[in-house]
Amino acid sequence: MPRGHSLRLTAAAAAELCRQAAVAGTPGLMHLELQEGACETWAIRLRPGHLAGIPVARADGITLYAPGEQLPRLRGLQLDYKGDLSGGGFLVRSGPGVRTCACGAAFSRES
Repeated sequence: MPRGHSLRLTAAAAAELCRQAAVAGTPGLMHLELQEGACETWAIRLRPGHLAGIPVARADGITLYAPGEQLPRLRGLQLDYKGDLSGGGFLVRSGPGVRTCACGAAFSRES
């Protein structure tokens, strides 16, 4: 996993990714893929297993893989998870030069 270029996971995101991977029968392995978003340029799609790509984040028993060509778009992002009584969801936390959607699940890089 290239240093300084990877996605960061919060403890809450790592715990939920571990749970989802275990339920799907692929403990410790999840796959992230960027797709066109509706409210911003990119939305994150998460699926269990190591479908393809390189590791982009490791934390608390989970390794998250993504296509290598998407690595530059993930740089400087943090994946968080928020849950409440009505459900939960993954949120993108950003740094400078990144704009997130009000829903928190999509982002754009400013030129």
